[in-house]
Amino acid sequence: MERKGWQPWVEKVFFRVFSESNRKTIERITINVAVAGFIIHLLLILLKNYDIFHSRMDNILLADPISAIYTPFSIILIYEIYLLIHFLPRSFTTAVSKQFEIISLIVIRRIFGEIPHIDLMASWFTAPQNLQLIYDLIGILILFFLIYLFNKSREKIVKGKLSERLQRFVNSKRALSLVLLPVLIFTSLYTLIAWLQTQFSGASITSSFHLNSIFYNEFFTILILADVFILLLSFQYTERYSQLIRNTGFVICTILIRLSFATNGLTNIALIISSVTFGLLVLRIYQATEASRKLE
Repeated sequence: MERKGWQPWVEKVFFRVFSESNRKTIERITINVAVAGFIIHLLLILLKNYDIFHSRMDNILLADPISAIYTPFSIILIYEIYLLIHFLPRSFTTAVSKQFEIISLIVIRRIFGEIPHIDLMASWFTAPQNLQLIYDLIGILILFFLIYLFNKSREKIVKGKLSERLQRFVNSKRALSLVLLPVLIFTSLYTLIAWLQTQFSGASITSSFHLNSIFYNEFFTILILADVFILLLSFQYTERYSQLIRNTGFVICTILIRLSFATNGLTNIALIISSVTFGLLVLRIYQATEASRKLE
């Protein structure tokens, strides 16, 4: 039966915008821009060392050649967010997995920003910058393992037959992805312009903590709203308690990640780890519930 209304149009636009050829093109551009950004950042550090170039963030971004790794990681993270929007219609679980991968990459990026500021002469357990590095190094190992467990559990989910009712739900999420993409582009450009303005005005960002939260505060806030919208849509297509609790739990995971950007130190990494742990437990309990239901 031929479908009418908005669904065929959404499918057509979605598969055109998020086509495999477009994804590969964006991936290739991302790699080239990341390499160029890395080289430019290194040149700026060199110019700063020869007292030719200065920025209001000399002590953060131009402190050491290792700081140059911060730029390509930032560019790659934008591509990862594009993939998150691309995979959003597939399943709630896949989208949450991508969120966990993004926040882990943000922590890794932060580690590269912290290494040049380590105080080797001070006690490792008294200097704040040294403690933050310890928290992040231990945290990323825990995150890597938890994400591995989450993805392993996610792969066990058996995909059901795509009914006409479920197809409408998928198309609703595709429409949301098409809305989120220009929002992502606008937010990233606005944040970049606002940050550049701070370099030429009296205001400046004086800490790596605030630098790490640039753009991601806004993006994860938007993502929470998108997740809540998907959650509300899911009420129309399922009445199963286990699925509703799973979807609600995944929204809580996103909220915990968003809250982490408002904190630093041990609290920051604890919130991130608690988000992934909570998501893993919700998924495991959901799978156990579904297995018991099938046995009845």
